[in-house]
Amino acid sequence: MLELFQMGGALMYPILTCSIIALAIFLDRVWTYHSLRRSSAPLFHEVERLVRNGQREDALQLCQQQDTPMGRVLQVPLKHHGATRAHLKTLAEEVGYRETAALERYLGLLGTIATISPLLGLLGTVFGMIRAFTVIASEGVGTPATLGGGISEALVTTAAGLSVAVPTILLHKYLSSRVDRSILEMEDYTMQIVDLVGENH
Repeated sequence: MLELFQMGGALMYPILTCSIIALAIFLDRVWTYHSLRRSSAPLFHEVERLVRNGQREDALQLCQQQDTPMGRVLQVPLKHHGATRAHLKTLAEEVGYRETAALERYLGLLGTIATISPLLGLLGTVFGMIRAFTVIASEGVGTPATLGGGISEALVTTAAGLSVAVPTILLHKYLSSRVDRSILEMEDYTMQIVDLVGENH
């Protein structure tokens, strides 16, 4: 493996860097989404119970103690419980947009890595082929083994770039679907609280 890495030349280093960054983003986002999903439902059910019992202030205090997207979104209808349902929905959506942007953090970078990794590999291959044909121009074709070796070395970076890009694309799709599910869940929970507050104001 180390020999293949060295065969690829200098562009193997940015490709390796891309793979490390992609893995770090994936692990960070998976932990974030897992923590959000684990905490959202219990918080919602407790807030719902408190609101149904007329304990809006306790529900608001609970949300303020929770440093989570769900807690910050649920604070909105609880703070403005005297407003109309339409107004509460608008306010909640505004906060929801900000929380959505936070949930989508780094996904753009992950998509960029998926795009540039094969291009870096292709660039390395082009440089390798240029070097190989420069040798041919100056020293002649030589043996088939010599020519084949030069070409195979040039193709290592393309293989490496694709090896990073393909799983990164899959990881990006997976994380995007997790974000979509989390957003839908937050919207559903928030609208239920909005309806409850509207019924009790």
